Amino acid sequence: MIEEKNFYVKDVLLILAGTCLYAFGLVTFNIANDLAEGGVTGITLILRALFYINPAYSTLIINIPLILIGGKVLGKHSFYYTILGTVSLSVFLWLWQRFPIEVNLDHDLLIAALLAGLAAGIGSGLVYRVGGTTGGTDVIARILEKNYGISMGRSLLIFDILVLILSLSYIDVKRMMYTLIVSFVFSKVVDSVLDGAYAAKGILVISDHSEDIGEVIMALLERGVTYLDGQGGYSQVDKKVLYVVVSPSEIIEIKRIVHELDDKAFISVINVHEAIGEGFTYSRPTRMLFKRKKQLN
Repeated sequence: MIEEKNFYVKDVLLILAGTCLYAFGLVTFNIANDLAEGGVTGITLILRALFYINPAYSTLIINIPLILIGGKVLGKHSFYYTILGTVSLSVFLWLWQRFPIEVNLDHDLLIAALLAGLAAGIGSGLVYRVGGTTGGTDVIARILEKNYGISMGRSLLIFDILVLILSLSYIDVKRMMYTLIVSFVFSKVVDSVLDGAYAAKGILVISDHSEDIGEVIMALLERGVTYLDGQGGYSQVDKKVLYVVVSPSEIIEIKRIVHELDDKAFISVINVHEAIGEGFTYSRPTRMLFKRKKQLN
């Protein structure tokens, strides 16, 4: 029970930190430089520009009904976390407007766009990482996907395009283009945060000497390997397919080992979004590495 409680406390703190940073970027960079935004956040900025409605209030007013409608789609866990994310975002928007921190950018819209995308990306990434959202079009997209089979990616893109077009009612085309930079940076940063600080790589090796290659990798790099049963599509010959997850810096060493043992081997390097287990979440032993190299030599 204590571990479970600590787990939820950590999630709540990450959501609060994420929405705090997101709100800071929105107030300090987007609003201060008249940059638009996609989704429901973009709608709140339009309401602010045209009707002088504080985004802190409009964010809550628009999102709460959407969250209640999409409660069944979100699930119990995401439902509570999304309510927390929405409410905290509204609170932090109010606080940052009440107690602003001025960042002098010399009216450089490019820097403002980059910082806006960075702040929003890191903030949202922290919220998404624990299974929460800040409401808005995410909820609508999930409803459309469940009831009408429309993919979330497609519906989110359509919503963002519509909101950005509507944003031309209060910004010019120049600022619209800088807003696109915000969206691009946002998407890249969110992916980086969700993938984690450790960027692992998966390597598949198809060779007639897979077991020999695996033994050397385990001895030199101290990485665990897995053998998969495979069969050549043309030759119909059974082969062992070696799979190993390593850090990016170890890829060159893996290629060298494979080439030395089988210069005709097929190697495929793939991205691994998350790697959990010994060697990734814990420190690998390094003392045995040099001893084993000496034994092999």
